[in-house]
Order: sequence, then C-alpha cells, then structure tokens
Amino acid sequence: MTDSTRPTAPGPHPEPIRFFGTTWLDHSGHYGLRRAGVAAGSLALAVACAVLLRIGYQGMALAEVDRLINVLVVGMFAICTAIAFGRTLRSFTKREDPERRQSLRGLMAIGFLGVLVAWSVRSLREAPGEGLHRAEYEEAVARATRRRARRTGHPGRRAGR
Repeated sequence: MTDSTRPTAPGPHPEPIRFFGTTWLDHSGHYGLRRAGVAAGSLALAVACAVLLRIGYQGMALAEVDRLINVLVVGMFAICTAIAFGRTLRSFTKREDPERRQSLRGLMAIGFLGVLVAWSVRSLREAPGEGLHRAEYEEAVARATRRRARRTGHPGRRAGR
C-alpha cells in the first residue's frame, strides 16, 4: 500500500528524525547502533573536514598572504564554528524560529565543523532532537486524550438538554 492509502490510527503520530525515522519512540530497529553510527560518522566527518581546513590554511601560507588575512580567516572559522555548535545543540532541545534559522544559514555553513561535532556529542546521549520530539509527541498525545475524554458518552443523553 502507498502512504496515502494506508489506514492510519487515530491520534497524533511521531515526527521522524533524520537517520532514525520514528524508531526513537520505542528505541527499536537497531536504535543503539544507529546512534553509535551517527556519533562515529559525524565525528569522522568532522576530522576529515578539519584536515581539509588545515590543507586550505597551508595553501594560504604557501601563497604568502598577509598575516592579517590569516588571522581573519582563522578567526572567522573559529567564531562561526563556536556559534554553529551552540545553535545546533540548542536546536535539539528547543524549536527555532524558521525565519531566524534561514537568516543564519550562511553562518551555519561556514561553521559546519561545529554542526558536525554537535551531532556527534548529542548522539552519545540520545538521537539528536529526540528529547524535543518526545516532549512534543507526549504533549500531543495528552491533548488528544483530553479531547477524546470530553467527547465520550452519547451526546443525546447529556443533562441540560
């Protein structure tokens, strides 16, 4: 069956997380291995990217660019990486304003190393974003339960009619 013809259960559905789908809900489908893979993969990618940045820095040294330019480039990458690390970790626990996230997309691209390290660090504890998704899902389930509880019974038998 396709997704549009598959019968759906009443109530809220968990939102999928990148690399984990909805396995974060009950930690099924090799959840632990996926977390380890995401942690190791993002850390390995961060190391590879750091090596590429080092090669780029050596290229600037070979080109004998001015010392001020070297300091500015290194400072830019360091500051953007630190900001990207902090914002990425924060985004796993709190929803960001989409407009604000869009406006900082360039900064996050420059600080890609911080994003990768944040994914690796967060994967050691839980699937990145799991806490936020779990809280939102549990709130949606509680709202749906309250709504269903209010609608129980036969409406024609209610007092006051």
